[in-house]
Amino acid sequence: MEHSLRNYRRQLCPSGMNSFSVAVKETDLWVAVGEQPIDTGLPKELEQFIWRQRRLLEGYIAEDPFFRETLDPYAVSVTAPEIAREMARAGNIAGVGPMAAVAGAFAHYAGMWLLQNFSQVIVENGGDLFLFCPQALKVGIYAGDSPFSGKLAVRVEPGQGPRGLCTSSGKVGPSLSRGRADAAVILAQSALLADAVATATGNLVQSAGDLERAVEFAGKLPGVEGVLIILGDKMAAWGRIRLEEV
Repeated sequence: MEHSLRNYRRQLCPSGMNSFSVAVKETDLWVAVGEQPIDTGLPKELEQFIWRQRRLLEGYIAEDPFFRETLDPYAVSVTAPEIAREMARAGNIAGVGPMAAVAGAFAHYAGMWLLQNFSQVIVENGGDLFLFCPQALKVGIYAGDSPFSGKLAVRVEPGQGPRGLCTSSGKVGPSLSRGRADAAVILAQSALLADAVATATGNLVQSAGDLERAVEFAGKLPGVEGVLIILGDKMAAWGRIRLEEV
């Protein structure tokens, strides 16, 4: 798994961008930025920023443990930190609990922090991506034992602003899924939303007969730009999803 993750990350980095990694507890970020050499202090500064966001979130969870436990939409306290409010908002749109957006949240917050100093930023957190890049990106799809796994990629064209490309799987990775999809891939206007919707969409897939319904569900949600679902040797797609061979 670690070997395939390293390969996946190397394939993400376009020519002219510089990359580094930052890990804080479960948050394992791979970052690529463009235009200029990376200052030697940047990884440490990003690590400190992620620690601050984690402490805010963990402090809120200590006060409101149901925030972490619920799998359903949830109304957070008015005193909740911004990251918790944004996770709940994404989960409420998708119809899932706020923790379904946690990996996307840290990718998003890291990406937005980096955009203060860079005009090209990619952040990957456990397969969930924050993207702001003026060039098209080719992102490989890993879908368990599906014959499509490792053979297809999603081509993401430049957009008007930051976007998220996130994947949920009932068979690969640590994320909780109540479905059986090998991969539910969502392109959305934020990594938080893409992460939450990927979970919700994957939850709907138990058999190939569910693919069309799941795609229709995700495609109707505000902020979702593209959907790809893979189950075994079957797939369904909608929206701004352009598939290419790896």
